[in-house]
Amino acid sequence: MKFHITGLNHRTAPLEVRERLAFAERALAEALRALKDTPGVLEGMILSTCNRVEVAIAVEDQADPQALAEIFLAESHHLDRAWAVPYLYHHQDRQAIQHLFRVAASLDSMVLGEPQILGQLKDAYAAAKEQGALSSFLDTVMTRAFSVAKRVRTETEIGKSAVSVSYAAVELARKIFGTLEGRKVMVIGAGKMSELAARHLRRSGVSGIYVANRTRERAEQLAELFQGVIVEYEEFINMLPEVDIVITSSGAPHYILTRNDVKRVLERRRNRPMFLIDIAVPRNIEPAVNGLDNAFLYDIDDLGKVVDSNRQERAKEAGEAEKIIEAEVERMVARLKAREIAPTIVSLQEQLEQIRAGEIERVRGKLGALTPQQAEAVEALTRGIVNKIAHGHISELRKHAGNPEGSHLIDIIHRVFRLGG
Repeated sequence: MKFHITGLNHRTAPLEVRERLAFAERALAEALRALKDTPGVLEGMILSTCNRVEVAIAVEDQADPQALAEIFLAESHHLDRAWAVPYLYHHQDRQAIQHLFRVAASLDSMVLGEPQILGQLKDAYAAAKEQGALSSFLDTVMTRAFSVAKRVRTETEIGKSAVSVSYAAVELARKIFGTLEGRKVMVIGAGKMSELAARHLRRSGVSGIYVANRTRERAEQLAELFQGVIVEYEEFINMLPEVDIVITSSGAPHYILTRNDVKRVLERRRNRPMFLIDIAVPRNIEPAVNGLDNAFLYDIDDLGKVVDSNRQERAKEAGEAEKIIEAEVERMVARLKAREIAPTIVSLQEQLEQIRAGEIERVRGKLGALTPQQAEAVEALTRGIVNKIAHGHISELRKHAGNPEGSHLIDIIHRVFRLGG
């Protein structure tokens, strides 16, 4: 049996290509059934996300897995196979296992260490299992992939630091306030980045979000997303003493918050700390605000530096993660090789037992009448001889199960003892 992965991702194919080869959720079940019914395919699974499409298959030894996967992808989307081929990558056997482990651990993601891919992989696994497209082999490999991903998360810091501007803002807020439980947020300007930051803050437990935007309709949309309260744009400064965190992304061509504005707000807050996130270009908040006690102002460049630093830290952690994966791949390959050798060991034992029983039967007439004790002694003697003959060969098979010469040794044993299969 061969294990093979064919796919494309954000590095090998542009978005318009990934879109054409993606599997819609509603079409996945039918695609999995078609994959399972493909001649030569024993097991199969499909992973389809915005950044990657991969087909993992276990196939019969005589099958060409690369051709099977390419034809399946092309026919599933009514495309010319030759059109898709330049964007595809292929991994087989050990390399396929390594690739799968790296994907599960988010070492192959666009954002290193992001957690979403593991959930997407678990969904792909569940879908394949539901359609009966996945059984013993892929089940074993996938279960191990999930364990490897968990080990990487536990033993490294690869997912601990923010690598998006919006989430970096939330991390900084936590450092300032300790906890975000009960904190209030004001979003001024309803841009996409402020929406993302507000989304992260809501998940982190803030108690309320106020929204101020020049366009009332957009303010209503954003307020609805977070069960927020709309504040009239002209009145937002009057509301600031009530909030702990301010996010600005207004398109105003001038500062909407000056040093003097914030100074007055802090006085009304009795100098309780205030965190201001200015992600607008041009900036919405006068940089001199940073000179005020208890005012913590970060602009887009400040957040960018945090993100860059965190990316570097994740890259360092990725090196440790790769070591974990390398060791886990070796363990997985050895385990699979041991499974491959098991039928040979059983066949060898059965063959030797047949020879032993046949020889006893052949000479039974020459032995005359044996007492039960004598018959038992003959059985014990012949079994002992057979076991001693088999022991060395079985020990060597098990010893080399995970090594490259394991398959060669299996072939020798089959030829020497004339085993079937």
